[in-house]
Amino acid sequence: MKFNIQSKPLLSHLTAVSKVISNKNAYAILDNFLFELEGERLVVTGSDMETRMTTTIEVPGAEGNGRFAVDVKRMLNLLRELPDVGLTIEVNEENLEVTITYLNGEFNITAFNGDDYPLKAPASEGEQVLLLSEKDVCDGINHTLFAVGTDEMHPQFMGIYWDIKPDNITFVASDSHKLVRYIKNKVQPNTERSFILPAKPASILSSVLDKGSSEPVRITVDDTSATFEVGAYMLSCRFINGRYPDYNKVIPQDSPKSVLTDRMTLLTAMRRVSIFANVGGLVKIMLGNDGMKLTAQDLDHATSAEERIQCDYQGDELVMGFKNSDIIEVLNNIDAESVLIRLSDPGRAGIFLPSEQKEGEELLVLQMPMMI
Repeated sequence: MKFNIQSKPLLSHLTAVSKVISNKNAYAILDNFLFELEGERLVVTGSDMETRMTTTIEVPGAEGNGRFAVDVKRMLNLLRELPDVGLTIEVNEENLEVTITYLNGEFNITAFNGDDYPLKAPASEGEQVLLLSEKDVCDGINHTLFAVGTDEMHPQFMGIYWDIKPDNITFVASDSHKLVRYIKNKVQPNTERSFILPAKPASILSSVLDKGSSEPVRITVDDTSATFEVGAYMLSCRFINGRYPDYNKVIPQDSPKSVLTDRMTLLTAMRRVSIFANVGGLVKIMLGNDGMKLTAQDLDHATSAEERIQCDYQGDELVMGFKNSDIIEVLNNIDAESVLIRLSDPGRAGIFLPSEQKEGEELLVLQMPMMI
């Protein structure tokens, strides 16, 4: 086997695929990229058994067909140190010696038999195909990924829930302290089903998507897994087993007190006050006729902070406590000039909304308070 390829495009493709590969794999062969030469097409695969990603690169003038596996770290380290040059990669099919040559040098490594690489799991029943734009998929992931849980005791919270209806898709994520619900109203899947996409493949998928593109993502869904095809990449992953809770039931329907304020003003004030918060990160938000006051203190180090910001508040005087990092995270993930906060009492969750929803979408973030 022999083919020519530019180093930088190859590095770009391998870097994307390498995100799938775990640092500690159950099988040594998974520490390698699988290269498959098929005519003038080079297909590179990475896998951790649960998630599998492939990329296809055109290699005009290639000679031969076959499969071989090469160590991920060694291949990436070499390509990172090379300038953007043409490479000739030749594989001796008898002893699997790989020779990589370019204008000024030559490198030799020993490959592994590609036939030892695990095959893609066969599809289960109930297969359906959805077509969504790159932007729609990217928006759904990026608006919810930050709220995904990490507690392995509650695996259903360790992914993004896709609630697909014939005329919209709702993306939901929660770590049991916060919940994000993001609805895409303009899409028309023309089907009804749901699944929990794990956080790792969701993050990898987002990294190869163009959030401004209307190009379609082909999503093949069955009862246990999904395959996403976009451009030169194909990502396959298994769903998280488990029943996702009824997210609409935990969203308070009656929150009579509302606060409207500039998002960046509140965000920067929260960052400053947070410097003086205690280990738990408690920041008190006091609301009244004179606006909003943020306070924090750390008795162990004799520090405190107080800052006032302007806001439009409707309701009786109210004092609530929130974890500083939670509020900073929520505000960072609301793309709007102003934020609307709906509250009821210190023991119930606050609802954070953009002051104006973008056309065709609805974003809501629910955040549980801290005890004062």
